[in-house]
Amino acid sequence: MPKNLHVELTGDQRRDLRVMLARRALARHTRLRAECLRLLDRGRTVTEVADLLECNPVTVRAAVHRFEKGGLAVLPDAARPGRPAKILGPDDRAALSGMLDASAAAGITWTAPALRDWLGEQRGVEISAYWLWELLRRDGFRWKRTRDSVRHQADPVLQQAARAQLEDLRPCGRTPTPGSVT
Repeated sequence: MPKNLHVELTGDQRRDLRVMLARRALARHTRLRAECLRLLDRGRTVTEVADLLECNPVTVRAAVHRFEKGGLAVLPDAARPGRPAKILGPDDRAALSGMLDASAAAGITWTAPALRDWLGEQRGVEISAYWLWELLRRDGFRWKRTRDSVRHQADPVLQQAARAQLEDLRPCGRTPTPGSVT
């Protein structure tokens, strides 16, 4: 049976922990570790804390060991390896949004690769088409697949003349029924 861990925070640590927990943008795992320490400081056992926070007791113990090694500063997750994701700045997003709104009013449609190329040429931003598509989706842009049709550009007068010409070319002036062979 593992020994029961106890945490005693100083007044400054309690205040810093309260400030940390009051932040809205606190990562989920950081909040879990901070809550573990707060509850253990109030005299709860590891198993009680694990039950209250609906996690494994090993998680609670890991939070305590992490705190003992480096204090409250080591509660957040460490930086992830690799290149950080590219983001569009507010100016780039505003320019892209304005361009898309103007294009929509003119009836022009864009693909994600075409938007990526536009951003590269006009704004000097290099971003993958898929990531751009994802960022646009998060910003609330919606689109649908366009149909290949020019029916809206057809002249009704020319269409009527073509129908009349086809009627003149039919043998004996009769209209074939669907499914019949003429």
